[in-house]
Amino acid sequence: QVQLVESGGGLVQTGASLRLSCAASGRTFSSSAMAWFRQAPGKEREFVAGVRWNGITTYANSVKGRFTISKDNAQNTVYLQMNNLRSEDTAVYLCAARSTSYYSPAAGRYDYWGQGTQVTVSS
Repeated sequence: QVQLVESGGGLVQTGASLRLSCAASGRTFSSSAMAWFRQAPGKEREFVAGVRWNGITTYANSVKGRFTISKDNAQNTVYLQMNNLRSEDTAVYLCAARSTSYYSPAAGRYDYWGQGTQVTVSS
């Protein structure tokens, strides 16, 4: 059974940093595209950052320059380093993985999802 388990969320003030982790089990994702999405109350799930099987990364414009996604294939874990957090970053952050190595920013293209971790940024 494939599981993605996120951790690292919390309540922080504007300008602070957080590092989210997504630990995968049940299969290896070293050849897969993985991503972080977020969903705020009353809003649609939106793409935050993605990493291809070869390490190439893509970011939403809203987080570019502040967030960094990375992947540790040996640990089967994906990270999201979030710096200079803003109130508009408040959301549930979800880790997602595809069965293929092809990248997509569309949530519907992802086959596996974690339960999410809450990030709240107070001003």
